[in-house]
Amino acid sequence: MSVETKDIIIVGQGIAGSVLALELIKRGKNIIVIDNASLSTSSRVAAGIWNPVVFKRLTKSWMIDELTPCLNEFYSSAEKILGVKFLEERKIAKLFTEEQEINLWKKKVTEDMHDYLSEDILEMHEPTSSKYAIVKQAGNLDTSVFLTATSQCLKVKESYLDETFNHDELKINASGVSYKNILAAEIIFCEGHLVKNNPHFNYIPFKPAKGDVLTISCKQLDIDFILNKGMFIMPLGNHLFKCGATYNWQDLTDVPNPAGKEELVAKLKKLISYEFEVIKHEAGVRPSVIDRRPVIGAHPTHSQLKIFNGLGTKAVMLAPFFAKQLCDYLMEGKELNGEVDVKRFERIY
Repeated sequence: MSVETKDIIIVGQGIAGSVLALELIKRGKNIIVIDNASLSTSSRVAAGIWNPVVFKRLTKSWMIDELTPCLNEFYSSAEKILGVKFLEERKIAKLFTEEQEINLWKKKVTEDMHDYLSEDILEMHEPTSSKYAIVKQAGNLDTSVFLTATSQCLKVKESYLDETFNHDELKINASGVSYKNILAAEIIFCEGHLVKNNPHFNYIPFKPAKGDVLTISCKQLDIDFILNKGMFIMPLGNHLFKCGATYNWQDLTDVPNPAGKEELVAKLKKLISYEFEVIKHEAGVRPSVIDRRPVIGAHPTHSQLKIFNGLGTKAVMLAPFFAKQLCDYLMEGKELNGEVDVKRFERIY
């Protein structure tokens, strides 16, 4: 078996691994991505929504002013490179439950939220009767199209290995790492919640959460925005809508949970009065860290080993900015943001 030499091995081709791979290729790095897509469905089944607003407190999402221009630039560029459309700006219609929410919204518009919150309070009659307002600079990434196009690009470049990564076959040496017949200067793990099986990074306190999502058919529902009130309803076209999502911290499998389906159906029936049919029920496990921040950087004792993980529900929004930051760290020696640096967990290594 001939030896392959690469600059970097990436393990995992979810949103994190895909964005990082494209950023490294753009910077001239010779990479290979190792992935078995059937092991984790979180990235592929995700709605891919980015929302600049935290509705619970009606505040800006963490670092959103820096993240938004970066995500728009990255995905727009990736669409041209990959030759397929997967990014779409969408408005989010936030439905109000009580007058207090409306008053808070009006207050925030006049303060630091004017770039993301519309000033007008509107009246909705269909599909539900409610006052609402619009979140601006939001949208979604068609994650399935993006991941498929990225894997095809990697295969054309002979930079993709379709298999389950075996940690027992990873060898660490002074000049880098080797995996089977592949030699590389370093390896970056983007395994999502499967990091629990990684003997080098399983000390990090992840708190994964399973999410169930539904695809429904509803011929009467006619919206061109994402509807939000305790859940999201996102139009897909042809009277199809993606709806979700649940949070389950006990059942950490990718198998759709019947209780999750029941929860979503019950919420939908309260939100819309139209008849609908569940076309598809999917689930995935989000790789969240206990402090709700990404985890990026080098292993405490083996600097050849890196991690890019923990992007959770905001992966679409976070990945472009922090992939760029990780590449700056790798190639230019720039410091990582202290809130995401894996060093914050060295005390428990």
